[in-house]
Amino acid sequence: MKKTLRLILFLLIAIVFIGTFAFLYINSRPKATTYEEVTPTVMDLQRTTVVTGKIEPRDEVAVKPQISGIISQLHKQAGDRVEEGEIIATVKVIPDMNSLSSAESRVRLAQINLDQARIDYERQQKLYDKGLISANDYEKTRQAFLQAEQERAAAQDALEVVRDGVSSSNASASSTLVRSTISGIILDIPVKVGNSVILSNTFNDGTTIASVADMNDLIFRGNIDETEVGRLHVPMNMDITIGALQDLHFSAALEYISPKATEANGANQFEIKASISLPDTLDATTIRSGYSAAAKIILAEAKHVLTLPEGVIEFSGDSTFVYVCKGSNDNRTYERRAVTTGLSDGLNIEIKSGITAKETIRGMQSN
Repeated sequence: MKKTLRLILFLLIAIVFIGTFAFLYINSRPKATTYEEVTPTVMDLQRTTVVTGKIEPRDEVAVKPQISGIISQLHKQAGDRVEEGEIIATVKVIPDMNSLSSAESRVRLAQINLDQARIDYERQQKLYDKGLISANDYEKTRQAFLQAEQERAAAQDALEVVRDGVSSSNASASSTLVRSTISGIILDIPVKVGNSVILSNTFNDGTTIASVADMNDLIFRGNIDETEVGRLHVPMNMDITIGALQDLHFSAALEYISPKATEANGANQFEIKASISLPDTLDATTIRSGYSAAAKIILAEAKHVLTLPEGVIEFSGDSTFVYVCKGSNDNRTYERRAVTTGLSDGLNIEIKSGITAKETIRGMQSN
């Protein structure tokens, strides 16, 4: 019995030993290398780049008051459409005391001169009616009286402008009424009723009452890296996608490339601008100023060309090679052949010469 157990144990050990040896031997033998195979494809290739930026109106106008004072009324709000000349706000004038005093003094002096001119005119008129003075002397006195009347009216207008911001003789052109200088959409009204505002002068830019822009005339503004700016030219077509409106695409035409670079994150960037063409069916209020956008630009294009996946190309210095399959599946060989390449889109590359569309090319090694 013991001998039988020993024999069985010995056989088991031998089987395990032989199996392990066979397994290691089989796995240590070199495996036949196999490759995927591809055939050239005729297709269109494009080399593109994507530029990020913003959508902006071409011209954004800051509407400012013609007189200093306090906002007494706002007639519009951000988002409203205004026409050129339409009133946006009303300014209540806070007069400068020195100017007010000077204007009042001018009115008093003009009134004194007018009273004296009227007395002289009435006296000369009586003498003229009796034939005691010449017509020439009478006309001089009459002219002086009329001039005194005009000076009194001008002094009164000046006083009203200083005191109220508007004269009774020119109320329709009141400087207290802040009007839009263009037709468009109000993008922002940064003031509130009660805010003090000042007019633009030599020492300051003045207070902005509203920002107005024509939202039918939009541009794309972005920055492109110096490695790609040399491939751009004016005009060049772009495809614009707005981040907030993924389903909408707009065409644009490049119209400006900055001649000077600006440094951003350690790289030189060049500003570009492109005019956007909006569909006639699209409401201008759909697009908002400052929307983030991406512009797809085709830098180079090749149509109906023979292509291969770029991964099957062997690059050696300035030369490129492929391995052309020869023989049957049981006796496969590969011929190394020089090819001339062209445009690449990063995945596929143009083959200008060296192979035909009917040949099979060795691809990546199979696992």
